[in-house]
Amino acid sequence: MPLVIAIDAIGGDFGPRITVPAAIEFLQRHLDAEVVLVGDESLVRAAIAAHAVKASALGGRLRVQHASEVVSMDDPPAQALRRKRDSSMHVALNLVKEGLANAAVSAGNTGAWMAIASFILRTLPGIDRPAICAPLPNQQGNATYMLDLGANVDCKPQHLYQFALMGAALVAAIEHKPSPAVGLLNIGEEQIKGNDTVKEAGELLRAAHDKGEIRFFGNVEGNDIFKGTVDVVVCDGFVGNVALKTSEGLAQMLGRSLKAEFERNIFTKIGALFALPAINGFRRRYDHRRYNGACLLGLNGVVVKSHGSADAYSFGRALERAHEAVSTGLLERIGERISKHAAAVDQTQAAA
Repeated sequence: MPLVIAIDAIGGDFGPRITVPAAIEFLQRHLDAEVVLVGDESLVRAAIAAHAVKASALGGRLRVQHASEVVSMDDPPAQALRRKRDSSMHVALNLVKEGLANAAVSAGNTGAWMAIASFILRTLPGIDRPAICAPLPNQQGNATYMLDLGANVDCKPQHLYQFALMGAALVAAIEHKPSPAVGLLNIGEEQIKGNDTVKEAGELLRAAHDKGEIRFFGNVEGNDIFKGTVDVVVCDGFVGNVALKTSEGLAQMLGRSLKAEFERNIFTKIGALFALPAINGFRRRYDHRRYNGACLLGLNGVVVKSHGSADAYSFGRALERAHEAVSTGLLERIGERISKHAAAVDQTQAAA
């Protein structure tokens, strides 16, 4: 059976100008996949016509599903959920619910995408709240996965614990690490540091570590995210979103600074020629586009959020993330970890 991805083709800053060529290139790389482009049919087909030669070679693997409404980037989530029932977001997510697609991807309004996905797909058994998880580049040459990145501003200890289980399942599936290390983001490594929520979450995670449910490293600090100290960093959505936006801003600032410095005069231009291989390697490693595509973990379906300003390459990375999540059985892995936790809780209560 083909792996089917439903794309909100209208969402994001650029809509079909980006989503359509990204979808075509994705299908050229994955012969086992199909794509359903959801949105205003006339706009989507016009974008396909601009890539007619490549699109025609894909046959029936590239399809269009009409949706009469669009969720704008400034629509309040509640309004998008209640008043725009035939939006490209609604239609794409309903395809997942109905089993007609294995995953859904959007570059549109994050709050609306989360709200609609949560309403249509619901959470997996044992999960209280879904969380946004994405990889961030680290000094080890790979990625540190971090959650939550903005879905839950206020969290209880149990929520952070569930985030840890889901993040570990994601890394185990995508990075093929059977026992990824999980760290709890804090203001210090000591167990006595942090607010009450973080301290209690640490106790839950240490107990889970002792039972073999998870490999808990302990508390980590902000610099550990980019050192690659652990595979998964857990925090609430307020802290996570600030960290994410800060890292993106620093990467962009560094890129502009390097460019300005090398263009300053003839001597720096000559120096740049010798340093070019190293510079290009650095840019590739820390290019935020490579890490585009945040998974909305905890839902009863694979849902991926792309940056709204993504270009075709970047949006293609989000499609790759959806493909990886489905093909590696991410939902099943999360369910398995949650079931083990529930069984451990039941045994503890029975013993008591």
